[in-house]
Amino acid sequence: MKLVVVLMLSALPLSCYAGSGCVELEEVIYKTIDPTESKTQYIEDLQPFIPGEITAKGLENLKQCFLDQDKETLDNVLEMMVMAVPSHLL
Repeated sequence: MKLVVVLMLSALPLSCYAGSGCVELEEVIYKTIDPTESKTQYIEDLQPFIPGEITAKGLENLKQCFLDQDKETLDNVLEMMVMAVPSHLL
């Protein structure tokens, strides 16, 4: 799953430079963790970053992994992302 997250985040355009406060990265993280967003809506929202069907299928699987988690786990993942991603990106 870590590899899928890395691949998904690497698909973001190079407009996310260090220190720019990358809004796209923040939105992708929150959409991935958000339990109210369906897989279909998730794929539609990320369409500009999806180069092909294989990536779309991988993102569907990634989203399903998060949909299968309880609220406590999702809260912990969000907290981890805040700690792991440098503050200038979030």
